Amino acid sequence: MANDRLFEHLPEQDKPQTGVRGAVRLRVPERSQIAMQVAALDDLIPEDNPVRSVWAFVEGLDLSALHDLIKAREGQPGHPPAAPELMVALWLWATVDGIGSARQLDRLCRDHLTYRWLCGGVSMNYHSLSNFRIAHMAVLDRLLAQGVAAMVQAGLVSLDTLAQDGLRVRAGAGAGSFRRHARLDRLLAAAQTRVERLRADVETDPAAGDRRQRAAKERGAREREERIKAAQQRMKELEAERERREKTNKKDVAKQKEPRASTTDSDARVMKMADGGWRPAYNMQIISAPEYQVIVAVDIDTTGSDRGLGRPGIETVHGEGYQPSHYLVDGGFTKHDDIEWAHAQNIKMWCPPGQTRHGTDPYAPNKDDGVGVADWRERMKGEGEKNGKTLYRLRAEHECINAQARRMGLRQLTLRGKLKARVHLLWFALAQNMMRFLALSAKAMA
Repeated sequence: MANDRLFEHLPEQDKPQTGVRGAVRLRVPERSQIAMQVAALDDLIPEDNPVRSVWAFVEGLDLSALHDLIKAREGQPGHPPAAPELMVALWLWATVDGIGSARQLDRLCRDHLTYRWLCGGVSMNYHSLSNFRIAHMAVLDRLLAQGVAAMVQAGLVSLDTLAQDGLRVRAGAGAGSFRRHARLDRLLAAAQTRVERLRADVETDPAAGDRRQRAAKERGAREREERIKAAQQRMKELEAERERREKTNKKDVAKQKEPRASTTDSDARVMKMADGGWRPAYNMQIISAPEYQVIVAVDIDTTGSDRGLGRPGIETVHGEGYQPSHYLVDGGFTKHDDIEWAHAQNIKMWCPPGQTRHGTDPYAPNKDDGVGVADWRERMKGEGEKNGKTLYRLRAEHECINAQARRMGLRQLTLRGKLKARVHLLWFALAQNMMRFLALSAKAMA
């Protein structure tokens, strides 16, 4: 009774109706709500994030050559540039992420947490990123060689067995940019006429604003003229190559059409791709220690065939100071002269023989065989350990590097020219070796 008098003035509460559902209750975003967050950028990245390992790896590199090029010094005017360590780390991490555009990397440095962590408050722009990427090929070559030597010295990698393979990567040039000799002559004449006309307009035009626009047009026309001249020079090389092949394969050369060169990327060449199509591309040569997935050396070739590239690959390896005992290549590289030369260098080349025209046994000895070729036939026919197919199966592991290259963006180049294509390949090689160094080091410590 006392409890009834205590709450007698409260309004009567309705009992919840059974079987009736009310409106949903949700937590919705409130983006206009003002809030304060106090946290260091370093606290936002977990300790086990791979980007921390990338930064630690870059801090261990010798980048003194890049520091020597910096003009901003104490006591002298000039805006300080971003640290070379930061630029190298950004491009290595971007390569691992499969990012090949400086503009895209610039956006990520503003919007993505891991790239913001790498920058640490240092502002970026795509001009600086793009220029740094292609400006230091000699430094990248040295870093690749030093990285491989460090892994060998640490006992993480052995270079007794190496493998080489070609990876065709789509060039930036369009298929419609390829022209024959007569067409190139007409395009050059038209480009030179346009340059002269625009130059005269700039000199006689009194309007300053319009004059700047015409100067830009003249610069564009002049650059096009230079590209056409480069295509003509490339055409001379292709015609000389055609003449050399005509001496030994006259019938096959007669069936081929007149050679063409690109007016936008003169170094690119139309090649047969893995899917059977024909597109402008570069033949990227990668030499690796296949058992460890480590890249030893790289190069760029502008022919559509791997035949005859085994010897230049071995010479490149020798130039780096490596002396492999076994060199694995696929059937596209098979050339008896290279096998014989490698044998004289105490290197055993392992590659499958091609099919004979008459369907005979390709492993059967030939009276014209040298000592090296005879030994190669015998080795490739054998089945014992360290012989024939048993050792050659190791070459298939190199295909994992090709797969990583595709994943990291080596599908189509945004850069044009043989030298820039090689720079792109070097960044991939450094990124691949960095990831392998981290994995092999962790395995050795386990």
